Amino acid sequence: MRFKTTLALATLALSSGISMAQQGVSKTEITLGSIQDLSGPIAGFGKQARLGMLLRVDEINEQGGINGRKLKIIVEDSAYDPKKAVLAAQKLVNQDKIFMMVGHIGTAQNLAAMPVQFDKEVINFFPITAAREMYEPFHKLKYSFAATYFDQMRNATPKLVKEKNIKKVCTMYQDDEFGLEVMRGGEAGLKAIGMEFAEKTSYKRGATDFSSQVAKMKSSGCEMVVLGTIIRETIGAIGESRKTGFSPLFLGSSAAYTDLIHKLGGPAMNGLYATMTVQNPYLDEASQPIRFWANKYKTKFNEDPTVFSVYGYNIIDIFAKAAQKAGPNLSTNSFIKVMDTMVVPPDMFGSAEATYTATKRLGSDASRLSQITDGKWKPVSEYFK
Repeated sequence: MRFKTTLALATLALSSGISMAQQGVSKTEITLGSIQDLSGPIAGFGKQARLGMLLRVDEINEQGGINGRKLKIIVEDSAYDPKKAVLAAQKLVNQDKIFMMVGHIGTAQNLAAMPVQFDKEVINFFPITAAREMYEPFHKLKYSFAATYFDQMRNATPKLVKEKNIKKVCTMYQDDEFGLEVMRGGEAGLKAIGMEFAEKTSYKRGATDFSSQVAKMKSSGCEMVVLGTIIRETIGAIGESRKTGFSPLFLGSSAAYTDLIHKLGGPAMNGLYATMTVQNPYLDEASQPIRFWANKYKTKFNEDPTVFSVYGYNIIDIFAKAAQKAGPNLSTNSFIKVMDTMVVPPDMFGSAEATYTATKRLGSDASRLSQITDGKWKPVSEYFK
């Protein structure tokens, strides 16, 4: 009889402890992890994404948390180095015991870190990169929110070529997974209209001198350049082009859609096109909700928000909505079950509707064009896909 009682108690303890045993979820807290570039070449993006996340985490906690649990987020620095991203992922997953990785920035960095997470059943939620590998091949622990660099360029490149009657298109891209995705998307878009790149030139991650690449494109007589670049490379390439009298139409991906381009690059950046999925939140934005949000952010952190602040904010917001729906017994499986029927409506920042299913891990493949005019990004097209 004593044996049966002991066995029954052990079984009860085991069954009641299932939700408690979920890594990163305690009775009072949900622990999230994020890996950002806080000291490397895209630290401007990483710092803003982090602040956007913190703003939403603070709001959620002030409102009582998620089903009675407060949110805690631990942010590690990868310095945009895949090797450091692996170390950061190992710390967050194995030492900090995070429930989920949210908003990890960088394509190569995510590809390096995901195996560490998946080994411990830790979801990779809404990484800040638009690479196809963030949802392909299918994996139950992958969720992506951004229209891919490939699709952005596949759609935007022929659109601009036709609108502007462009005859020669070149590309300059970062020699890594990110840059190759942009280049391949542009290539696919041109192929669809019977064209190909007149010149392809690349650079190594971290490069600062683009004179040889610009000279090569100029000598080819390119009228349009597809840029697989981020912040300083976008500014550097356009700045070098302006200096040498090379004035093509420049098209970047959403990785170049940031106010840092015109703030750091100045008037030379006017005319640059880029694909985007949500609007940059200017403090004097015409939209009252965006203006209110931007000024709240400015008051809290004493700096202007950027589109990466919006990414960070929205990532936590959508995580919280799904976690709330998953109920008190939050687990990886209960979260996935909610996401399998998740519909995220357009928000105040102008995003497209996103939907997820048991087989669909990319929320939306829609993007639209924006252009820097008088030192500010202004949308110039509707969403296309």
